[in-house]
Amino acid sequence: MHPDRIARLLKEVKAGSLSIEEAMERLRGLPFEDLGFAKIDHHRSLRTGFPEVIYCAGKTPKQAAEIVARLASHNKIVLATRASQEVYQEIARRFPKAQYHEIARLVIIGKPRRAARSKPVVVVSAGTADLPVAEEAAVVAEAMGRKVERLYDVGVAGLHRLLEYKETLFRAGAIVVVAGMEGALASVVGGLVKAPVIAVPTSVGYGASFQGLAALLAMLNCCAAGVAVVNIDNGFGAGYFATMITG
Repeated sequence: MHPDRIARLLKEVKAGSLSIEEAMERLRGLPFEDLGFAKIDHHRSLRTGFPEVIYCAGKTPKQAAEIVARLASHNKIVLATRASQEVYQEIARRFPKAQYHEIARLVIIGKPRRAARSKPVVVVSAGTADLPVAEEAAVVAEAMGRKVERLYDVGVAGLHRLLEYKETLFRAGAIVVVAGMEGALASVVGGLVKAPVIAVPTSVGYGASFQGLAALLAMLNCCAAGVAVVNIDNGFGAGYFATMITG
């Protein structure tokens, strides 16, 4: 439940327009709601400032849609990540205005937060094959109220492409660097900027990249200061963290 709703509820009780019993009924889903197949954390937005985000992979379309519906009844915005077309269609049956970001595989119910006046989050991808993870990071940050700028297909195989956008990098509040193969782009960007860099290894690459392990190890061994690393293909985690540190 969003803090604004809690505050409004308390004001109504104080004014006498809402009984204690009615308020208790509205709050009965706190701190979590047990659906049998999922325990929904309605208290999370009060603790962390943003509602629970649904990871759809491994869930049936009906399970994902039911969780979305319960969260939407308590929050102004709900995010569902790694959502297939089938999951989106089931959600859209209940929420016709749901937005589906196909490349990011992400569904948004409700209006994204108004963009903060902080410095932008810049999302950089090494190649076009990295776009699903890069877009996941970008859309998550936008939904959480950050201005996002995108620099895509600027990997180290053609470094002049990245250097064309130095001014964009220099004005960033945080930079998400998404790269597969050998993952070198995070080191390059980290050596150019003063903003914190969040490196995201992807599972893109030939056999010896070991589904992203090579990029992960390269990023963990980065010699540039100010680079943190999230898990392989974890665009969501990178976008969320970038939002937190630019807030």
